[in-house]
Amino acid sequence: MKKQLITTAFVLASMTISAADIWVSPSGNDSNAGTKEAPKATLTSALRQARELRRLNDESIHGGIRIRLENGTYALYEPLFFRPEDSGTPDSPTVIQGETDGNAVLSGGVRISGWKKQGKLWVADVPEFNGCPLDFRQLWVNGEKAVRARDVADFEQMSRIINNDPKNEILWVPSAAVKKILKAPRAEMVLHEMWCVAFLRIKSVELHGDSAAVRFHHPESRIQFEHPWPRPMVTTDGHNSAFYLTNAMELLDEPGEWYHDIYTRKLYYYPRQGEDMKHAEAVVPAIETLVQVEGTLDRPVENIIFKNVTFHHTTWMRPSQKGHVPLQAGMYLTDGYKLRPQMIRNYGNHKLDNQGWLGRPSAAVRISCGNSIDFTDCTFEHMGSTALDYVYGAHGGKVQGCLFRDIAGNGLVAGSFSPAGHETHYPYDPADLREVCSHQYIANNYFTDVTNEDWGCLAICAGYVKDINIEHNEICEVSYSGISLGWGWTKTVNCMRNNRVHANLIHHYAKHMYDVAGIYTLGSQPKSEVTENCVHSIYSPGYAHDPHHWFYLYTDEGSSFINVKDNWTEGKKFLQNANGPGNVWENNGPMVNDSIKVKAGLEKEYLHLKK
Repeated sequence: MKKQLITTAFVLASMTISAADIWVSPSGNDSNAGTKEAPKATLTSALRQARELRRLNDESIHGGIRIRLENGTYALYEPLFFRPEDSGTPDSPTVIQGETDGNAVLSGGVRISGWKKQGKLWVADVPEFNGCPLDFRQLWVNGEKAVRARDVADFEQMSRIINNDPKNEILWVPSAAVKKILKAPRAEMVLHEMWCVAFLRIKSVELHGDSAAVRFHHPESRIQFEHPWPRPMVTTDGHNSAFYLTNAMELLDEPGEWYHDIYTRKLYYYPRQGEDMKHAEAVVPAIETLVQVEGTLDRPVENIIFKNVTFHHTTWMRPSQKGHVPLQAGMYLTDGYKLRPQMIRNYGNHKLDNQGWLGRPSAAVRISCGNSIDFTDCTFEHMGSTALDYVYGAHGGKVQGCLFRDIAGNGLVAGSFSPAGHETHYPYDPADLREVCSHQYIANNYFTDVTNEDWGCLAICAGYVKDINIEHNEICEVSYSGISLGWGWTKTVNCMRNNRVHANLIHHYAKHMYDVAGIYTLGSQPKSEVTENCVHSIYSPGYAHDPHHWFYLYTDEGSSFINVKDNWTEGKKFLQNANGPGNVWENNGPMVNDSIKVKAGLEKEYLHLKK
């Protein structure tokens, strides 16, 4: 791996002398030649010029092509598409490079202006986008995320359900909790369920004395009440599932909150102290994906490097259209139900009590069939779902020195979490192993304030992968686990193997969810290792379904052939649940040499990411 990094650094250094440069500026023009003096206006135009240089085998490309983004914001109305024809070579990569750190911004956002004072609130008209009405789930004011109007400011004050009625598809809740939203047309419930939260669009509320029957729209109503895991908790010890309500004008009662009336196309905002919306920068997201790298197994996109680029402002609208009922790690169920009788499985796996098929949330940057697609010194911020996703058929790819901050869902995702038509408990071992994401190198990145809406997500989430290396990252302020490695809930040998999680620092995790760990694994992964990591400082949310079900390290169902060794944790609270053979646990806990703790996390040259 060090050889690979040295080679990459050498290539980038060589390009400063011999690369073909194409300049882009927010004040440029796409009819320009793409020189520093006459830059283009869009990355799309620059990519087409680069593609033509490669097609014609122009002499200037022999040292690579460098697309140089001058400082400023590049507003996108659709994703930037990278195709096989855009590929570079190991000696002649295509580099998309911001001129100074973080000041070249690819944004999917739309500015909201024309604010007018209306009592305590400010109100503005929401413009159309690409000729259509614009809806969204996030708002940023002066770079700070505002709160979609909700019924509680402090999540410790969330109400709890009274009962769950799957037969009639009803959640029973206290009447007092829902009286404000009886006439709200598009209110949502965000329901805490063990290790996930479900986003449920409310169809109706009926009061019955002190209790209220809440029904939801389809398709999420059927999925919510049919799937068994994770489920709403109804207990005898006060740990019934908590919930909050959101997206209703009646809930707009705290500074920093907002509400969008899609029928009148008005945006209402309750300003924070000192905010004057006439002079504020208010941005809403309009697109879900900023960059789409899309090749095929036979013709992948190859050798693209993003350097010093900032990715801002994406949305994810499926929860507003179909709800969001995840199984785990933000991967949502498209169908799921109990099995009676249970399914008998081979290879020592326990009987299976449910079936599930999954979908995958959108991502700001998506890579399918892309080899050696790298991100160095980039920033991913203000995202409505996943930030960066190596989805399918991706091999190689370095993510190094990047900042992931203010992300609604997962920070970085890699590998399959079962194809859409593949039942998720069935081992995934495709005949064509090119499908399997492999050899990603994820190192020296800083993840903070990720998973801040979809609480069951993670900073780094790797599914069916092989030869992945996750090292020297720092992860903090996350709602659930820090790193999840593997998928499938099965001991059966599959495509996963040779994975490494090494020298990461994970702290201040589990802000909202339990059944949690700093590092968590699933499934059989021969020759994989979790070594020399440091995990400490777990949160204690009062609404966790089981206040004792938290861990520093956790090998869950089917985890097999994994070495867990020399990890420093502040206690010895670990879990090995329904594991398979071949796991080795050795020298983990607070007695591990302090040098492990000192070396974990960002290396010295990357500490600037925390400033």
